[in-house]
Amino acid sequence: MPQKLNIVILGLSITSSWGNGHATIYRALVRALEQRGHRVLFLERDKPWYADNRDLPQPPHGRTALYQSLNELNDRFRHDVHEADLVIVGSYVPEGVDVGRWVLRTAAGHVGFYDIDTPITLSKLQRGDYEYLTPDLIRQYPLYLSFTGGPILDHLQSDFGSPMARPFYCCVDPDFYGPDPASADHPDWDLGYMGTWSQDRMPKLERLLIEPAHMAPQGRFVVAGPQYPADYPWPVNVERIDHLPPSGHRAFYNRQRFTLNLTRQDMVTTGYAPSVRLFEAATCGTPIISDPWPGLAEFFEPEREILLADGPQQVLEALNTISESERRQIGERARQRVLAEHTAAHRVQELEQYVALLRDGAGESEASRMAG
Repeated sequence: MPQKLNIVILGLSITSSWGNGHATIYRALVRALEQRGHRVLFLERDKPWYADNRDLPQPPHGRTALYQSLNELNDRFRHDVHEADLVIVGSYVPEGVDVGRWVLRTAAGHVGFYDIDTPITLSKLQRGDYEYLTPDLIRQYPLYLSFTGGPILDHLQSDFGSPMARPFYCCVDPDFYGPDPASADHPDWDLGYMGTWSQDRMPKLERLLIEPAHMAPQGRFVVAGPQYPADYPWPVNVERIDHLPPSGHRAFYNRQRFTLNLTRQDMVTTGYAPSVRLFEAATCGTPIISDPWPGLAEFFEPEREILLADGPQQVLEALNTISESERRQIGERARQRVLAEHTAAHRVQELEQYVALLRDGAGESEASRMAG
């Protein structure tokens, strides 16, 4: 059995899922870490937009604390960070560069950076945007946990100098996501999508949901998520839900015949970047129609576990020609794939393995090999 760890995580948010997908990932990870016997302290910067939209103000697993400033972080939590076996700094943490430098100076144990936005992070770095990470910090973090796999890991090590970059994909807690026969037998919508408004995802949403809604006026569609323009001309057969807390995700997926997955362009460019929504929907047994991206077949087998679509006709073909029996089989096959490979429990075991490598000095060995 692996050593029980004292872990501190500094993340964007665990108390509020408003406008971010980080919270559901952190909630699942902290719960799984605690079930595995580890102790976790989650530190979150208290921001007004999250304070006004906290759907889990007191997370039941681990210990959560809010802080107002870097000075408060140092005054109140310096001892916790110094004594921790592992400290993880997440992407998009406010003042993340200064937080990261403080953690690296303060922590006596292992330190890692958890990037839930790797392609976006690297795109920002290439533009000289150092909002929460800098190239020199990549070299200083002994472990880089990336929610994106594939070639980007070699890029992080060879071009940015990361001592040890490892895949750490998002995950799902199957205790909170699963089929609901009462809803699935009588779905309210033919196709739905859940996601915060994003300018570079909007053309895909229009092509793969809005256009099909116009072309199939008798169809039933839904879009859930905040920050969409108030004056957007939604078709009359597209229902809008402004914000859906994680407690409502399972019911939302189960009320759809099919659900849509859309990928931001930075993620498409790098590939190997499954979203947490992908795993949530699959765990509910809801068949997924996704835009194609490199590496997707590493997570789901196309046409067997997931359907791909580039345009509205492919979406309508799926909605209109796939039998009910095959629809359910696609969803169930995807569900079994996630349960076998992508739960929070799987991620915790991977993290334990990475910490063991740090303990054995593997990161230093890799860095020395690349330098040579």
